[in-house]
Formats: sequence, C-alpha cells, structure tokens
Amino acid sequence: MFALVRAAAGALFFDTADRVMLVRPVYKAGLDIPGGCLSPGETPYQACVREVREELGIEPDIGRLLVADWEPGTRDGGTILFVFDGGEIDDGTRQRITFTDGELSGYDFCPPGELEDVLAGPLARRVKAGVVARELGETVYLEYGRAVPAT
Repeated sequence: MFALVRAAAGALFFDTADRVMLVRPVYKAGLDIPGGCLSPGETPYQACVREVREELGIEPDIGRLLVADWEPGTRDGGTILFVFDGGEIDDGTRQRITFTDGELSGYDFCPPGELEDVLAGPLARRVKAGVVARELGETVYLEYGRAVPAT
C-alpha cells in the first residue's frame, strides 16, 4: 500500500516595501498566496507558473523554490506544498493584474510581521518561512508549517 498525496504550488510576490502579496479567493474564506493544485503530469514549477497566469493574468519570472511543506490530510494522505519566489511586483506588472479565471476577487500586500494576524496557522508559518528563506538564500523543508529538527 502507498500514500495518495496531493501536491500544490504557489508563489510569494513582494512589493517595493517587501510586503507579501496575499490574494482573496472567492471559493473559500480567508486569504492565501497565488497558486493551486498540480494537474496530472505537471511539475510543481509548471503548476506555479500556470496558476499565476490563470489567477492573476501575468507571467512574471518565477524564481527558485523557497519552501517544501508537508501538510497532513484528514481524508487523504496529505498535501505537499511548494512555494516559489515570485520576486518583486513592480507598478507596471501590478497594473496588468486581472482575475482571469474568476477564482480571486482581489489582493493586498501584508508586512511579514503581520502575517500571523491575517493567515491561518500553517499557512502563516509557511509564508513566514518562505520570507526568511528568500532573505537567507535558502530552501526549507517544513511539516505542517514547522521546521523539522535536524538530527
């Protein structure tokens, strides 16, 4: 027997003040980062690029992997979430953002120090870890948004 696992990929985008872009999905409560589930045969990076294009209507260069996070599931084997560096969104790119697939109703930028006030626990931890990984030039592995102790 083997575990059935879902996978999702998203991007962290920043404004010129190093605040993180958070989007407002129409299909669930709360804020999130741009991204979504992988399609069959798609890599996490490909899914991230596609989801950003579908959700925001833009095609910025997506950078390196910042976070790989395992989130347990109650009905399935869990989800592996990949977070990539979307870089800084300049004013010209912001003006081109359109919610082409109807999944989002808007976006805001949030200072990293306020993420825990506006995001659910595991997502807040994942995004904060991504911000730190970006600053340090690292990639981190998490489980449910928490660092795994090195042995």
